[in-house]
Amino acid sequence: MKRIGIIAKQNKPEAVTISRQLIEWLKPKGVEVYLEEGLGKAVNLHKTFPVQNTVKREEIPAQVELIIVLGGDGTLLSVARLVGHHQVPILGVNLGGLGFLTEITLDELYQVLERILQGDFTADERVVLNTAVIRRGERLTEFMVLNDAVINKGALARIIDLETTINGEYLTTFKSDGLIISTPTGSTAYNLSAGGPIVYPSLHCIIITPICPHTLTNRPIMIPDDVVVRAVLKSKQQEVVLTLDGQQGFILEFEDVVEVKKAQGKILLIKSPYRHYFELLREKLKWGER
Repeated sequence: MKRIGIIAKQNKPEAVTISRQLIEWLKPKGVEVYLEEGLGKAVNLHKTFPVQNTVKREEIPAQVELIIVLGGDGTLLSVARLVGHHQVPILGVNLGGLGFLTEITLDELYQVLERILQGDFTADERVVLNTAVIRRGERLTEFMVLNDAVINKGALARIIDLETTINGEYLTTFKSDGLIISTPTGSTAYNLSAGGPIVYPSLHCIIITPICPHTLTNRPIMIPDDVVVRAVLKSKQQEVVLTLDGQQGFILEFEDVVEVKKAQGKILLIKSPYRHYFELLREKLKWGER
């Protein structure tokens, strides 16, 4: 690999320091480094190196063969939405708290990079979802999510009704605080907190999990990822928000349709060669402990 991008959580001072160290390590190996504009200024490259590529964050995926993300899972989720159809592998380096998606530690970063430069790495293919809002037949907006699309009522609102169909076939009308439509990657996020299942991240499925349903018979359901899920808001005068990966939001109105289906392309997350998924479950989520 000869072109590598670096995107970092810039409010963490160590991210700037690590970025500078990465550049010093990569350049003698003939690697051209691309930095997002804000990071380029923070690293103060013009005093350290004669030539560097500083570009807008959204332009990086089209110009590189690998993106190194320095931060937490939230930073990686924002980068995943930028990558879109480019399918550039992402190496997530954990500078945050839980770090379930950014599974590479600082201690192993350079060992992993050495292997990557030699072509010795494995990338997980992760399903992403395309989420659209349709109002009176008009497609208002679309989002791409790696984790989940969540329809949720406001703090003071009563339970909401969400009429849900799969490929046009009626599933049920959820009477609940909301609904989570999740990828396998997102199964260990909000879906898990709401009582949904842990799903191995490479499986091809979509998970539908009601939030605090007002009936004992509503349970999470897993469906194939080649279907179209539609949830219609059937509650009037309610404050309801569609949240995407916990980072973007859109206010919904009565009879708005939230349409979710598998997006074209996949997100490629480079796996740590030093631990497997089940070890991550035990380490990060304390899975199986008594």
